[in-house]
Amino acid sequence: MKGAALTPVFVRLKLSLLRNGLRQSSGRTAVFIVSIVFTLLFAAGQLLGFLLLRGHAHAATLGVLVTGVLALGWAVLPLFFPSGDETLDPTRLVMLPLQAGPLVRALLVASLVGIGPLFTLCMALGAGISVAHGAFAVAVAVVAVPLVLLVCVALARTVAAANIRLLTSRKGRDLALLSGLVIAVGIQFVNFGAQRLGRAGGLAPLEPVAEVVRWIPPASAIGAVDSASEGAYGVAVVQLLLAGAALAGLLVLWRRSLTKLMTAPDSSTLAAADTAREKRGGAGVGRLWPEGRTGAVMQRALRYGWRDPKTKSLWVTALVLGALIPLFNAWQGTGSVYWACFAAGMLGTLMYNQFGQDSSAFWMVSMTVSSTRDAYEELRARAMALLVVNLPYVTLVTVVSAALLGDWRQLPDALGLSFGVLGAMVGMGAWASAYFPYSVPQESHRNAAPGQGSLAWFSMLGGMVGSALLASPLIVMLIWARVADSSSGQWLLLPLGASWGALLIWSGLRLAAARTSRRLPEILTAVSKA
Repeated sequence: MKGAALTPVFVRLKLSLLRNGLRQSSGRTAVFIVSIVFTLLFAAGQLLGFLLLRGHAHAATLGVLVTGVLALGWAVLPLFFPSGDETLDPTRLVMLPLQAGPLVRALLVASLVGIGPLFTLCMALGAGISVAHGAFAVAVAVVAVPLVLLVCVALARTVAAANIRLLTSRKGRDLALLSGLVIAVGIQFVNFGAQRLGRAGGLAPLEPVAEVVRWIPPASAIGAVDSASEGAYGVAVVQLLLAGAALAGLLVLWRRSLTKLMTAPDSSTLAAADTAREKRGGAGVGRLWPEGRTGAVMQRALRYGWRDPKTKSLWVTALVLGALIPLFNAWQGTGSVYWACFAAGMLGTLMYNQFGQDSSAFWMVSMTVSSTRDAYEELRARAMALLVVNLPYVTLVTVVSAALLGDWRQLPDALGLSFGVLGAMVGMGAWASAYFPYSVPQESHRNAAPGQGSLAWFSMLGGMVGSALLASPLIVMLIWARVADSSSGQWLLLPLGASWGALLIWSGLRLAAARTSRRLPEILTAVSKA
């Protein structure tokens, strides 16, 4: 099929996919309409903001940097939302008699249909208008604005085509589940940057960054408009050519990726070799684990954390946010070493709903539990698997926070309080796992099966409140040591916090084991609803 005839077919296909998706449910239609309205309102606001910036000293800085951020968003979008657009997966077309060249042109035009391209066009148009002064600059802007849009779309398609085997595999689902974490981390960086810019008094500190970004496509296209406005016509032409060359290079890479996808065998056929290699690599590591049930359960729990998408998402979220918030506050000099307890609290949440993570496979665990002692050993091993990672991590976060703040005097009591909070969370998590189990859907972004959402919230919130109450003796002792200015009391809090945390873990495991051994059928029913 000729490229000219293929392009309208793919445009109609994109519109059909969009229309059929909206027909699936009224809720999806409502969400789509609301998203369009908010996107258009936000884009209109940004466009108006760029218009008001015309003639401002930092208009070019803002326009160039916004364009660079847009391009970065288009580059990473396919990695975190691989199922957001069915046409991102070219493997659906491998059985059709299509050539890579016409297919690239057709997919590129079809990619311009959607909310994302419309928003990008508005942003690029605003950035171009804000820096265009003079007839030649306007002429450059007429070329630069659509060029920015085409480079962004081609970048997204090239990334998707080059990584489609990954994105449609288990690791791709892991990336999708981690998208929320990336957004949360990005918000922290944006917040930190905004605070720094607020203290600096404007966008002047970003000028050196903008001078570099204005030579990186597609931001170089907006940089070309600014250069043309300043009379640097040669520089403007070079910057515009850089954006054009980037578009051509992306199209070539995209075409090569499509050709490879249409002719190369699926890498999943090599899965058996990869599995054998993993087994050979893990043979020596297995000797480090304890013998019997404890070692086997610890290995299983840690493998769940590495391989299962939902469990991996929980682990990475707890590890990243548990360190990010305390260390960012310490880095800005506005926090306290006691913020390290946030890491202990985040990591302690991993102990909640232990049986729900097994889902229907919990029946195999239940077959090995015939007494309270068996249930205790099962839960103890799961807690040990968490503590192998969490104890060193909490210690590291606390020490680094003290180093950033230069407050080594409060390190002992902060460590003791962190250990106590971690012990309270793990103990309460074991207890909540036995008393409030719920199912975790594997093929959904939900964290609980339908009808069990309130149970999940009650388990987590109740456990956090209970953990705070259990750790309150340590908080009272810390307050007394601070009021009395007793250095011996601060050092005493370290062993007391560790001992109190260990006691809370042991107590929680004992209570949970008794409940688990008596209620195995009920727990299996609760965790198998998904």
